[in-house]
Parts: sequence; C-alpha cells; structure tokens
Amino acid sequence: MDLRELEKTCGECRGCALWQTRTNLVFGTGSRTAKLMFVGEAPGEQEDKTGIPFVGAAGQLLDRYLEAVGIEREEVYIANILKCRPPRNRDPLPEEGDACIGFLRGQVKLIRPKMIVCLGRISAMRLIHPDYRITKEHGQFVTRGAFLMTAVYHPSALLRDPSRREEAYRDFKEIKRRLDEFA
Repeated sequence: MDLRELEKTCGECRGCALWQTRTNLVFGTGSRTAKLMFVGEAPGEQEDKTGIPFVGAAGQLLDRYLEAVGIEREEVYIANILKCRPPRNRDPLPEEGDACIGFLRGQVKLIRPKMIVCLGRISAMRLIHPDYRITKEHGQFVTRGAFLMTAVYHPSALLRDPSRREEAYRDFKEIKRRLDEFA
C-alpha cells in the first residue's frame, strides 16, 4: 500500500463519529521521503477547510520556526493523530485517537522518517509516554524503535503564551542540529 491508497482508506473510515462532521479529511502533507515528521493532535478549523495540516495561525508560526532554523517545510512531513476535526477544536477523545492511530502508523511506516517531533502534549502523551509533561520534558530526545523522538510546545500554545517562544526556538535549533547528523 502506498500513501495514496492509505489516504483513500482513511477517507472511508467510519471508526468514530468525526467523519460525520468534517469538511475535509486532513491526512498529511509534505515530503514522502522526509527524514523529519511532525505529528500534532488533530486538525483545526482552517485545516478542516483546506484538508492540509497546520495552515492556520498555528501552522504559520510553525513555518516561522522552521524557517528560523533552516528547515524547509517541503522537506518534512506533517500529520496529526486524528484525521478529522473534533467539534470546536476540543481535545481528541481516547476512542477517536484509537480509531486513527493505525493510519498514523501507516504513514510512519511508508515515510520512514528518522525523527518524529510531537507538536504538543496530547501527541506526546500518545506517542512518547502517557504521562508526558510538556513543560518539563519538551526538547528531550528519546529513541522509540527506529525513531528519534521529541516533543515541542504546540504552536497554538505558543500563540496563547508567547513567553515560551524562546524555549521553543531552542528546541527547534536542537531538532535541526540532530537532523543534520542524519545527512
């Protein structure tokens, strides 16, 4: 199965009720040979409208961080755990994450990134460990199977709390430094 087939299968998923309220499936975007993959929790309003992850205000901030450290957005792959927007951007329910996680695993298997960066606490709790504390553990790297993983503050959290932006910048610089080691 390739990414197009996986996306088609995902679009037909009825594993939870979110498919009923979505405007567009938000599967993922970017390089299909990316060394770096970002994983958020779920699409927001702008993403639901466009079908592309991280295109709203949070996505624009993510783009600025990538640019600041010399990472091209076109060179990475960006996805979310959930592929459909939860109503009013609420946190994903555990059963919604359970319904979608297989699609994310499929994306990871097909893209085979070297590094996975969780965008925010919720994706870190799902992918790194269930009691992940973003304020204490952001920027710390762990190895899970074949992947180097870390988490950073979700860009929407940085929009709400700009005082954490310098910490996030340091985390992105370290991501770039480690990414360069894979070259």
